[in-house]
Amino acid sequence: MAGIFLTPALLLRFFGKSIELPFFELVSKLCNKVLLPVAVGQALRATPVKDYYTKHSSFFKRLQEVVLLGIVWNAFCNAFTKGLGLDLGNAITLFTILPLLHIGSLMTFFTFFKSSLLNLSPGEAVAATFCSSHKTLAFGLPLINTIFEGNPNLAAYCAPLMLIHPLQLVIGSLVVPYFKEFTKEGQE
Repeated sequence: MAGIFLTPALLLRFFGKSIELPFFELVSKLCNKVLLPVAVGQALRATPVKDYYTKHSSFFKRLQEVVLLGIVWNAFCNAFTKGLGLDLGNAITLFTILPLLHIGSLMTFFTFFKSSLLNLSPGEAVAATFCSSHKTLAFGLPLINTIFEGNPNLAAYCAPLMLIHPLQLVIGSLVVPYFKEFTKEGQE
């Protein structure tokens, strides 16, 4: 939720100008690229296609992984061939701010989800913490590409998401022992 307010502020900070977006064209593009596929997928669940999917779920799981890998590979290739569009000072700022924001969001969400008011098991609290604090490269990059298509700063707009993804993996692996201990204590 904070990203709705932080993203424009960060773009203004790094690029020094505001960005005008054609609202109705943008909504139309997002509906075609996000809502339409989700709606079609949900509609197909009520047809025999669901049975076919269930029978061949391992194939479709592998296909999903390959498509995801293709999206990520394409994004990284584009970024490295065109450059990230960030100068050294902005890159250092991102490498400083992003881990702090991620650790802060992990701690905030974990504190919230382990609250006795929510009555979640330790395992559920840990799962909710990871799910709520992580940003996905596979969904975020297509959204950014749709919203800022043709913009000369597109690579720089993708940079924070491309940098946070590996940081999430590293920070997540560092907190696993703590979360593992927390779930063990909850089971005893």
